[in-house]
Amino acid sequence: MVVALVREWAAPSIVVTSAMVTLLISGIISTEEAFAGFSNPAPITVAALYILARGVEKTGALQPLVAGTLDPKRSLRHNLIRILAPTAAASAFLNNTPIVAMLVPQVSAWAARWGRPVGWFLLPISFAAILGGTLTLIGTSTNLVVSGLLEASGEAPIAMFELTGVAFPAATVGLLLLIGLAPVLLPDRRGLKARFEEEWREFVVEMTVLSHGAAEGRTVEEAGLRNLEGVFLARLERRGRTIAPVSPGEVLQEGDELQFVGRADLVVDLQAIPGLVSSEHKHTESYRDESHAFYEAVVSPISPLVGRTLKGVQFREQYQSAVLAIHRAGERVRGKLGEIPLKSGDTLLILSDGGFVERWRHRRDFLLVSRLDGSLPASTRKALIALGTVASVVLLAGIGVLPILKGALLGALVLLATRVLTPNEARNAVDLDVILLIAAAFGVGNAIQSSGLADLAAGGLVEGASGLGPVAVLAAVALATLVLTELITNNAAAVLMFPVAMAAAMGMGLDPRPFAVVVALTASASFLSPIGYQTNTMVYGPGGYRFTDYARLGAPVTLLFITGIILLTALKWNLI
Repeated sequence: MVVALVREWAAPSIVVTSAMVTLLISGIISTEEAFAGFSNPAPITVAALYILARGVEKTGALQPLVAGTLDPKRSLRHNLIRILAPTAAASAFLNNTPIVAMLVPQVSAWAARWGRPVGWFLLPISFAAILGGTLTLIGTSTNLVVSGLLEASGEAPIAMFELTGVAFPAATVGLLLLIGLAPVLLPDRRGLKARFEEEWREFVVEMTVLSHGAAEGRTVEEAGLRNLEGVFLARLERRGRTIAPVSPGEVLQEGDELQFVGRADLVVDLQAIPGLVSSEHKHTESYRDESHAFYEAVVSPISPLVGRTLKGVQFREQYQSAVLAIHRAGERVRGKLGEIPLKSGDTLLILSDGGFVERWRHRRDFLLVSRLDGSLPASTRKALIALGTVASVVLLAGIGVLPILKGALLGALVLLATRVLTPNEARNAVDLDVILLIAAAFGVGNAIQSSGLADLAAGGLVEGASGLGPVAVLAAVALATLVLTELITNNAAAVLMFPVAMAAAMGMGLDPRPFAVVVALTASASFLSPIGYQTNTMVYGPGGYRFTDYARLGAPVTLLFITGIILLTALKWNLI
């Protein structure tokens, strides 16, 4: 299972579920143990919190905060403080994926407008969201998973702010490091928007229909403009009137300006078409209207596009869009785009109609979909309802009036009753792959425990570190969790390490709770690669990052954050 997760042979939910079913069929775990996760409160709570986060995102409840944050007159580090602090604070109570998805297009547009390197902002924003998610029980699904595992093992679940005393000082140090080191350690990476403006001439070819030429009076299809190699006819301008999309039966007239979009540097067909002559290129602003716009879309790890080509999936027909460029690891992929297998984290530069974002933003195909101009819906009148609902859920859970499961479900019902969300929107807000992964992982965790594998692994940890005391064993658990979370998903890492951590604690006669806390917090501490955490993947392409950029900034953050977590946990539970 771990090898399959690392090699990305299939979606994590499929891999973990397959492992759970295999363990069930082989008799290693019982039916009750295999499906224990489906009756645990953790997956249902995570699903309800997805709905709450979707309500905040849809209503633009956080838009006023973001709009007034960045100031071109202030220094880079001052702007980092102004954007990272609220990002971490919001992430403590909301799923960090929609927060980062909201910030990426706006920060990218702001950086391009004022000539600031977008690479100095997006990766710190992702890291800040991860740090903020460790502060409360609902800040990240990993905390809820470990809380559910504790409850299933007979321990009390994690309280709303139980993690705050440990996580807050460590997260604060992490934020200070990001503010101080990001401008020093991160190169001046150009974002997709800046590269797009520079490469514009490689994406657009404009041709004019000649008088009495071979193309005049013929339809688009008859003129041979329907199935060109490398480009397609995006729009037609005729005496100040724009025709888009252009149908195959449209009759060409003298003076028509045809705009072809695609890889112009690979096209030979266009130059050979009689009756057309090259005309002057226009600026990208000509496409910023409701009929057509440019978008960036980051391919999700569980997308059906992964491992397939644009031609193979018939991208233009399926997505009603055209891919103009593919950016991977900070560089544009060269070659015939239709024949290049796509990878997780690839950023696609897309030309489509004005409804592309709404159609695909909340589908599993893409982690991030945004217009290149950074525009987002304005805050609506129902924003206060969404924010008030989230605040009420946090308050009721914090003072112990309602468990977080009941509070989150009640909050989701409020958003539906007040029509902040439609039933379809609520259903689409839930990431079923994450829910299935969490539920199935409980069965795998039970197998690790009941088979004796947890005791075996814990024995190795205790034997290697017990001579140095409980803190050393705690550090060994943290290190093992950290390695796993960089290789596989954070939730899977937490479930795999939880029984090992519990067995290690019991083997030394210690309270298992601090070990569970360390597993929860270190499983979320993914700062070393773009694949360890979803928000890291989201900013990979838009920020123009290379793989090594993550380790360059993430290594010092990881070192101090993990060290702080271990020491503060040990102090709180008197292990020193």
